[in-house]
Amino acid sequence: MRAGRGHFRVGAPARRGRSAGGALKPLAIAIMGPTASGKTAAALAIAREMPAEIISVDSALVYRGMDVGTAKPNAGELASVPHHLIDIIDPSDAYSVAQFRADALRLVADIGARGKLALLVGGTMMYFKGLTDGLDELPAANPQLRAEIEAEAARLGWPAMHEKLRALDPVTAARLAPNDAQRINRALEIIELAGQPMSALLSGRTKLDLPFELLSFALEPFDRSVLHARIATRFDQMLGSSDDSGIVAEVAGLRARGDLHPNLPSMRCVGYRQAWDYLDGKIDRAALRDTGIIATRQLAKRQLTWLRAMPDRLVIDCIAGDPAGAILAHLRTRGN
Repeated sequence: MRAGRGHFRVGAPARRGRSAGGALKPLAIAIMGPTASGKTAAALAIAREMPAEIISVDSALVYRGMDVGTAKPNAGELASVPHHLIDIIDPSDAYSVAQFRADALRLVADIGARGKLALLVGGTMMYFKGLTDGLDELPAANPQLRAEIEAEAARLGWPAMHEKLRALDPVTAARLAPNDAQRINRALEIIELAGQPMSALLSGRTKLDLPFELLSFALEPFDRSVLHARIATRFDQMLGSSDDSGIVAEVAGLRARGDLHPNLPSMRCVGYRQAWDYLDGKIDRAALRDTGIIATRQLAKRQLTWLRAMPDRLVIDCIAGDPAGAILAHLRTRGN
């Protein structure tokens, strides 16, 4: 394990943080990392060694009925340790960063009151950033302007809109995928409404003081090719041997409800949008596998880009060694 450029140094005990009033803050642990880095396994191993509860930091695990394609913990894992923010909303609904932050703050306090350690585990870096940095003071959504941007995207395509965003706000565009319609639309909308790019608005934000100390560990691959192999293996497991099982069957069941469509946040999750295209006959099964793996690798790349911008983290090689053991060893040096 090697340290990031943050406040803590591996092997040296760090003091608990204190609030502005000088009171000792309770501790919470963040276990971050790209998809397929072993975050869930590490959290479960830690919870077997000390009283803990897991708070999911994952924008896909919030949805009920989306189990296969999200690599949701199985029934045994969910029963072995208390989990939170999993299966809390319907796929037809949306769950915002603001909702996550409010829920996470409440849950960390509740878990601490029960004398347990809160483990915030996941790969939705926007949730982690929203929790630690607070919410953005950005213009409210403008439905008419949003519709105009969508109409332009219908003519030109979202990759072209991404290039337009790159010219206006290269910092924001760099962290968005060319087909991330929702976020590209929002970024362009903000430029029109605020007269300046989103990145400029975010750079002026004051970092908030959390009511707890968050010690952050990042499970990152020192050998990216091994992570890519893991991603391929896991997607094959999700795909299953036929359309009667795996993610195709799961998406077919969701489509059969009749109230879902491919532009919903839930159906834009990696794997689900590819399976939807497959069921629409736009791609064959081989293309479903290929595009699903490619999209998952692109997601992992974006997650790692977010992580590199988080200096207050301790980095653990998720490929070699024992991530849970490394985290536990560091906690012992702190006297926890």
